[in-house]
Amino acid sequence: MAHLSEAAVVKINEICDRYIGEKTPLIMILSDIQKEYGYIPLEVQEIVSQRTGISVAEIYGVVTFYSLFHLNPRGRNIIRVCQGTACHVRGGKLILQTLEKELGIKAGHTTDDLRFTLETVACIGACGLAPVMQINDDTHGRLTPDKVAAILQRYE
Repeated sequence: MAHLSEAAVVKINEICDRYIGEKTPLIMILSDIQKEYGYIPLEVQEIVSQRTGISVAEIYGVVTFYSLFHLNPRGRNIIRVCQGTACHVRGGKLILQTLEKELGIKAGHTTDDLRFTLETVACIGACGLAPVMQINDDTHGRLTPDKVAAILQRYE
């Protein structure tokens, strides 16, 4: 989305126009844009600013404050690796290192082919299965480094 098409600009303007008259429309606008495009780059923030009169600085502040908004494209598969206490004690850091090596990226990044985004989380809520990771809505527990590659192969 580095260079927006005319159709994309029209769509972003339509999204902004849905919330004319709302007292605090920014989060709703950004949420709808992210649902449409998957992320909210600076170029999109500038269009929202022009359309709404909200400064780019304020929009950027909201996008970077809330973890549900993203500045960069995300992968088709989101990997969340638990780094909570139970997972940490049972080797969660080693699972994260294995994933980083397998994917060729660090936590917080996306593979060049947009297949995977790798994230860390404080807790998945499956402590009895530690160490744990989620890929999309699938939870994988009792992980060992030698299981990671086979699990990744299941996701296109």
